[in-house]
Amino acid sequence: MDWYPRHRRDLPWRHTRDPYAIWLSEIILQQTRVQQGLPYYQKFLAAYPTVHDLAAAPEQEVLRLWQGLGYYSRARNLRHTAQQVVDEYGGVFPGSYAGLLKLRGIGPYTAAAIASFAYDERVGVVDGNVYRVLARVFGISADVATPAARREFQLLADQLISVEQPAEYNQAIMEFGAIQCTPANPDCLFCPLREQCFAFQHGLVRQLPVKTKAKAARTRYFQYFVLRHADTVYLRRRADKDIWHSLYDFWLRETPQAELAPQQVLAEAERLGSRIAANRVAEPAAAMRHALSHQKVEARFHELWLDQPLPDQALEQTGLQAFTSAQIEQLPKPVIISNFLARQGII
Repeated sequence: MDWYPRHRRDLPWRHTRDPYAIWLSEIILQQTRVQQGLPYYQKFLAAYPTVHDLAAAPEQEVLRLWQGLGYYSRARNLRHTAQQVVDEYGGVFPGSYAGLLKLRGIGPYTAAAIASFAYDERVGVVDGNVYRVLARVFGISADVATPAARREFQLLADQLISVEQPAEYNQAIMEFGAIQCTPANPDCLFCPLREQCFAFQHGLVRQLPVKTKAKAARTRYFQYFVLRHADTVYLRRRADKDIWHSLYDFWLRETPQAELAPQQVLAEAERLGSRIAANRVAEPAAAMRHALSHQKVEARFHELWLDQPLPDQALEQTGLQAFTSAQIEQLPKPVIISNFLARQGII
């Protein structure tokens, strides 16, 4: 509490008690660094100043604004939660930790953050930063990936939290973990807790906290067929239960190998019922790679120019639609698709 006023960063969500703004910041900052999330927070508040505005927004518009943050289920849940608050609670967020847990997409951490920051409820916030501080200071070797450890840390956090200033305390310990007790190279030399820190006193700073390593991410090979006719490009909305649900990409074939032979590329276009303009099949550029939490995507883009538009039957079977550059700009797209379109000068 002494350390925090001298070191805290000046962040906009720390200047409000509005549960809507606090909730928005917490959802955006999940699995996102502050530096990356701050512009998105500002864009969302500008576009949707109230929970009513967000609830009324079209899903495609919300996804487009979210583009680049990843974990797009967060954006869809964001909109659904806003609708729940409007429809079931008259546009007013529940005023307690227990009430907040009833909202879709709000778990113990987010509920604790809103309850303490907006309503001064005395409930400990436990995020990755707090796990790290508590594990090191108290020498807790329980695996933070297990439910039993999470309960242990939550109990300790609830015991430690300030009675008089719960919101300030929660902000302080989170900030302490973010900029002082960092994952790598923490500033132990100038740490005000070093004399009582178990990890520092016993040479265990690098070993704590303990967390089970995630399984190695698998690599998927995407072959994208960028079908172009006149001044339009064909894209489709992803509807299957896979990554990038509801975002737009090109016609896709996933293959077990990294590359396709030229004749395979032509055969795929012919299968869609199209004729290809002479000398207008581009050599695929170097693969573009995109890392997700549990998998890696290696994508190759095969540009093909069509003599004529795709037939209606092909459009019905594939879900493809022809879009102009201006229309494509407004569509929600995976980052890897946006990067390709920008590289090719399409948007």
